Amino acid sequence: MILASGSPQRRAILEQLGVSFTVSVSGAEELEDGEPSEVAVENARRKALAVGAGAEPVLAVDTVVALDGRLYGKPGDREAAAATLRALAGRRHLVVSGVCLLAAGHQRTAAATTEVSFREISERMLDWYLETGEWRGRAGGYAIQGRGAVLVHAISGDYLNVVGLPVATLVDLEPSLIFPAI
Repeated sequence: MILASGSPQRRAILEQLGVSFTVSVSGAEELEDGEPSEVAVENARRKALAVGAGAEPVLAVDTVVALDGRLYGKPGDREAAAATLRALAGRRHLVVSGVCLLAAGHQRTAAATTEVSFREISERMLDWYLETGEWRGRAGGYAIQGRGAVLVHAISGDYLNVVGLPVATLVDLEPSLIFPAI
């Protein structure tokens, strides 16, 4: 399989599952506005199509963070990360991933949504987190699997979706990727 993503989190999850894959980063242009699941699925579809549908299946995933109808992608700088984290502080937001699988000339898509509740974030905690640099390249400006875990009060849904690859949705979409004998 080809993973159309440069995300180290997605690679790590697939490796944990024992999935054999190669990486091909698509560079596809991504939507930044719209209904969260539609944006995430369309971005995943664009990534998959940009990599191509050859003999090997192509898996592409896109993750967005949504709060009150606004999408929060990857902050461009420290100030944008601070603004994003302040917006999320003390509130519940959605982490939405779109999944697209191209295989044997067919395209299948799905979306996964996880609700994440953030704790109130003091300026001291915010400064500490921003100093880690962990916000870089992360939708919503945080990494739940790292130090960003301290920002999270609770989640409802698939934890791995928040990390970057909704495994439950992937298994529902194509079990044979994980269980080749099925």
